[in-house]
Amino acid sequence: MFPGKRGCSPARSRASLACLASFDSPLTISMRVRRLTPADAEAFQSLRLLALQEAPSAFGSSYEEESAFPRSTIEGRLAEKPDRGPFGAFESGELVGLVALGRESMRKLSHKALIWGLYVAPKARSRGVGRALLREALSLARSVSGVRQVNLSVNAANLDAIRLYESLGFRAFGQEPCALIANGEPHDELHMCLRFQDG
Repeated sequence: MFPGKRGCSPARSRASLACLASFDSPLTISMRVRRLTPADAEAFQSLRLLALQEAPSAFGSSYEEESAFPRSTIEGRLAEKPDRGPFGAFESGELVGLVALGRESMRKLSHKALIWGLYVAPKARSRGVGRALLREALSLARSVSGVRQVNLSVNAANLDAIRLYESLGFRAFGQEPCALIANGEPHDELHMCLRFQDG
């Protein structure tokens, strides 16, 4: 359950300006990436709210909006679905990174999946967590029948994130000026796409 424009999350597909440096560092042995479930609701909400506070220009949603969500809403977001869902990176059992795969719900748009909500906690950065999360989400997307491409949007000033996405095959197809205004400041957004096949 990812409410928002044409099936997108309020977070859209943005990644934190601060959370995506040194992507090629290897994961530690204690790091694990897996699908999240409703049982992870408390940990998910805690890290998600940290992301919204630390990097307001990276997300369409806000701390004020999501901090008011009841637990049932969070659990609904984490309910397992075969073609979409959130992933978490855990270090020694603690949730330290998030990403989600969404999918367009309208019939003519259902060939498109989307990445949203990528965030890595400060203490887990520079260890390849963002890359590992994205690989898991893209693996799910490739397994879904009918999905031909994955789209995302990223703050146009987030050069580290853009390089990461490009290294995984994403290519920019447009830039939206003043895509969001955070703390009174306008931010442009780069739209990117990874195509699995022509069509």
